[in-house]
Amino acid sequence: MADALPARSGPRPARRDRERTWFRKLVEFIHPGPDSTAELIQTLADAEDRRLIDADSRIMLEGVLRLAEMTAGDAMVAAPRMDLLDIDAPYDGLLHQIISAAHSRFPVYQGERENIIGILLAKDLLKLQRAPELNPRALLRPAMFVPESKGLNDLLRAFRLDRNHLAIVVDEFGRTAGLITIEDVLEEIVGEIEDEFDDEQDHGEIFSLADGTWRVAGDAPIARVNAAFSVALPAPDSDLDVQFDTIGGLIAHQMGHVPKRGEQYSLGGLNFAVLHAKGGAVRWFKAWPAGADQKEKT
Repeated sequence: MADALPARSGPRPARRDRERTWFRKLVEFIHPGPDSTAELIQTLADAEDRRLIDADSRIMLEGVLRLAEMTAGDAMVAAPRMDLLDIDAPYDGLLHQIISAAHSRFPVYQGERENIIGILLAKDLLKLQRAPELNPRALLRPAMFVPESKGLNDLLRAFRLDRNHLAIVVDEFGRTAGLITIEDVLEEIVGEIEDEFDDEQDHGEIFSLADGTWRVAGDAPIARVNAAFSVALPAPDSDLDVQFDTIGGLIAHQMGHVPKRGEQYSLGGLNFAVLHAKGGAVRWFKAWPAGADQKEKT
């Protein structure tokens, strides 16, 4: 009797597995699941409508799904907009550039911008104040290079394993295409990561400041700026070959480059000073009428 029990109980799990498989197939036939990312995203939207998940959870889950289809080339800061340091520049010049750009990490090049030799942390540069004889090359950390085609999922994993926060993106010919940070990747999931320039009460595009000036978002629509300041941008007599939707895009086009913090530009009777630039775009301007004196307020 004791020997018969195992033999009799042996096939039962297999039969249960077959029954479970058949039942699962029947359910999937009656209620087929999503077959694509778009359908899965729609399923998440339906789940939000039924209050199974909240809006923040849906947005984050959608970001995770889209992340799997994105590459480093999709989220990088393009090479012309990269803030680089010249290893042969004097200490004062390096310090001024670091303060102006307000990044924590900088690619460093020698000779030409394509020749990136390492990464410099802003905090490491302070070591030269105590030891001026120290060779700046000793402060450099190895640069991480990735192809444009590298998936963001794989890149995020590499950032975590290698404890890197920045990678240089190269094209198929080995030329520098841009750079990407761990923050760029995470923002594809959770949205814009706020910093000290982003106040919790800021839910708009144009705000009055205590000194009588205005704070204007770089992505504020030109129509919104025109309405707020009773101006007509771009100027009626301008012959732009490209139409712009945002004030940041218009000013960058007029200046011929993406302005950096502290730069000023006058347009349509208004002065604009860059308060904060990030990721190759201006996030915030300070604006005031062209006739007012604001030399000391930027």
